[in-house]
Amino acid sequence: MSDEAETPEQDTPRAVTAQPDRMVWFQHMEDRCAEEGYFEPVGDRHWAWFHDDGPGLIVSFETIESILARDGQLSFGHSVAATRGWSHLCLISDGETWFREDRVYRYFDRLVDEGFFEDFDNVLFYGAGSGAHAACAFAVCAPGASVMAVQPRATLDPAVTGWDDRFARLRRLDFTSRYGFAPDMVEGTSAVWLIYDPAAKADLIHAALFRGPHVRHLRARFAGNRLEDALTTMGVLPRLMVEACEGTLTRHIFARLWRRRLRNLPYLKELLARSEAAQNQRRLYVLCRALNGRVNLPRARRLFGRLQPLYATAADRAEAADWAED
Repeated sequence: MSDEAETPEQDTPRAVTAQPDRMVWFQHMEDRCAEEGYFEPVGDRHWAWFHDDGPGLIVSFETIESILARDGQLSFGHSVAATRGWSHLCLISDGETWFREDRVYRYFDRLVDEGFFEDFDNVLFYGAGSGAHAACAFAVCAPGASVMAVQPRATLDPAVTGWDDRFARLRRLDFTSRYGFAPDMVEGTSAVWLIYDPAAKADLIHAALFRGPHVRHLRARFAGNRLEDALTTMGVLPRLMVEACEGTLTRHIFARLWRRRLRNLPYLKELLARSEAAQNQRRLYVLCRALNGRVNLPRARRLFGRLQPLYATAADRAEAADWAED
């Protein structure tokens, strides 16, 4: 099972100059689906792409901006499904719509009426951020499916999450009608895997709204706000998605894969920055010493040299000097 994966980029601002590229991409997707699957609009700001392959199915929720920014300009979910020969359904949004549109609801109604999800042995709904809300919300259409939500969102209904001021301009979206409160929509699923940084208070509270014996919390402490990117560059996320779809994911597997953060420079830089901000000099020294000889972080090297005379014991000063002089 390969742990290698491309790094999905975050949403980029829409611009007039990007429109011709979209037209080329639309034509490419239509040509790609000429013989199998389909690519079709779902209202004005959404599209559905179905790649028909094996008996496993990954349903992902992504933005067109993030897809166009990827090498190959195919969805992240497809890159994972293709490694296993699985089918893939991608709901694509134009910007951060949160997939809150009646025509998207009717599209999933149609899939249910057609018995679409019943044709697959294993189904995984996947999304990150706003896509995580959609993955949880629409999983109600496939009883027994698994869900993986990175930085989960329960709802933006101000009556429930008025404390979350990160999405003020999106409060106009309706989260009180169908597919609105995500924690209620996952009650019929077999397993819900929530991945988030518990140090991010808002994400922690959203995750706490999901309850039940089938809800599993995977805590990626100090991973920062770009959690999907971090997990992908570590080679962790694709493996987690495969395990979740096959029903074999455990907390032990996550813990083992999550150890890769100790060799991941972006993660270590984030951890170092947080440690500096906390202004606990002794703890900062312990961290910098732990990085001794493991990674090349000039900032950590300089801090170590400054703190070493204050906190090092006589026994480790010789080792510290060797690292500081490299």
